[in-house]
Amino acid sequence: MWKSLTFALVMVAAAAAAAQTQAKPDADMKAVLDQLAALGGKPTESLTAAEARQQPTPADAAKAVLDKQGKSTAPQAVGRVQDRTIAGAAGPIPARVYSPAGTGPFPVLLYFHGGGWVIANLKVYDASPRTLVALANCIVVSVDYRQGPEHKFPAAHDDANAAYAWVVKNAASLHGDPKKIAVGGESAGGGLAVAVAIAARDQGLPAPVHVMSVYPIAGGSTDTASYRENATAKPLNKAMMDWFFDKYLRSAADRKDPRIDLVNANLKGLPPTTIVTAQIDPLRSDGQTLAERLKTAGVEVEARNYDGVTHEFFGMGAVVAKAKDAEQFVADRLKSSFGN
Repeated sequence: MWKSLTFALVMVAAAAAAAQTQAKPDADMKAVLDQLAALGGKPTESLTAAEARQQPTPADAAKAVLDKQGKSTAPQAVGRVQDRTIAGAAGPIPARVYSPAGTGPFPVLLYFHGGGWVIANLKVYDASPRTLVALANCIVVSVDYRQGPEHKFPAAHDDANAAYAWVVKNAASLHGDPKKIAVGGESAGGGLAVAVAIAARDQGLPAPVHVMSVYPIAGGSTDTASYRENATAKPLNKAMMDWFFDKYLRSAADRKDPRIDLVNANLKGLPPTTIVTAQIDPLRSDGQTLAERLKTAGVEVEARNYDGVTHEFFGMGAVVAKAKDAEQFVADRLKSSFGN
């Protein structure tokens, strides 16, 4: 009995110690997290994929904060927004083309949204493209891609590669400069952007001039320092990431595929890369390790971690000061590669 009691006390103490290691959000981020909690969403890992896609999002919470502050929740204005379809790997996929005012030709950023390859879409991730159009004076082509569990790995990756090939071929028709094409994304999309750059290198396609990778899924392990530190974080935690892997991947073996396990992929010869990570995020170690491996591979990379903020903070510049800083940081890096 005493051994059982001792073991239980040790486990409680360990859990308490783990909880203490998770950093606290700053005031801006806390306001968003409080609003997200107030929207009453259920734990993603307890839902089906169809149910999870209907849950309130961090973007909804950011809008709620703006509304509470008496500020406009209207999308940031850009020169033009056009919804269309483009060629995916297995048929047409939705795309949204955001353009600056003017005639161009403009640089082009192909952007992949987050959502663990399972949830969310280009409509949920509308704020980041609009912000990058304004700050980097470029066209942003944001695409949806096939998602699990309906479409297992590598469906999303194949669609991302097809979208890049389409943009390379059709940039001029968008009033874009085909010699100034970058790739980028957030979370799952941040990983897709790196995987697309690798595929372009290996397939002999024109290389993107830059890779923007915001808190990417860059490894198959959920036993890193940041996963342990932020195992119960919001809005993303370890249980959710295991759920995403289960829904998208065909088997556990896919976690070691170089398109998923980017930190152990061949990264040589990739273009200049920008990586953004958040302190309160299980994916922080993924992004930081990826930056280290890129440097070791001889890639020009600049990485910046933001304390006091969580996964999904990027794109929230209207309500989170550090998001605004991160957005400007990324835009400046893109403009440098574009030659603006």
